Amino acid sequence: MKKVLLASACVFALAAPASAADLAARPYTKAPVPVASVYNWTGFYLGIVGGGAWQSDADPKMKGGFVGGTAGYNWQTGNVVFGLEADAAWADVSASVAGVVPGLGLVNVSSKTEAMGTVRGRIGWAVNNVLFYGTGGYAWIDNKISGTAGALTISDSKFHSGWTVGAGVEAFFAPQWSVKGEYLYRSLGSETYFGGIGAPGDSGTLNFHTVQVGVNYHFGAPVVAKY
Repeated sequence: MKKVLLASACVFALAAPASAADLAARPYTKAPVPVASVYNWTGFYLGIVGGGAWQSDADPKMKGGFVGGTAGYNWQTGNVVFGLEADAAWADVSASVAGVVPGLGLVNVSSKTEAMGTVRGRIGWAVNNVLFYGTGGYAWIDNKISGTAGALTISDSKFHSGWTVGAGVEAFFAPQWSVKGEYLYRSLGSETYFGGIGAPGDSGTLNFHTVQVGVNYHFGAPVVAKY
């Protein structure tokens, strides 16, 4: 046993200098510095948007959905982001009412918004890849009112202009892609329907609440590596 211990000691004694030499010869490599992604919101973007719209101050209340496209541009200075955005959408927001009219019998009347859109300014506060913003500007809809009584059908379409105001939040989920959620209140001016046939009808102001979500693709290089 004594001989085994002495032999082991000799092996360790011979191996130790070699191991020390190997350690001394190995170069020291510094650990890489972590890279942080910093988002710059400046630039042009295109996207898709869709959501729902409804009235809260009418009877019957128009309600339905819409889907369309978005285009915009952002300017960022510090944490403040300014923007200009336009959107247009196909819509199916409608309401109908039926009643008996003397001399005509059962009459059905419906109002349907077939298209809608906005041109808005945006101002917000960016927290790296997340943007909180307020928005407001011009709004429009293309609306049609139709009436049927037996075999008789009449309809008239009008373009309504007005204003909109709202707020939203947008966030990058990939280097050039962002997702947003937005609420807009839209107030559209009154138009007169069927004015040319002796039965004018003033629509009154049309007010819509809309909630929409969208996905945008940002051109350029919105992500900057920061060491």
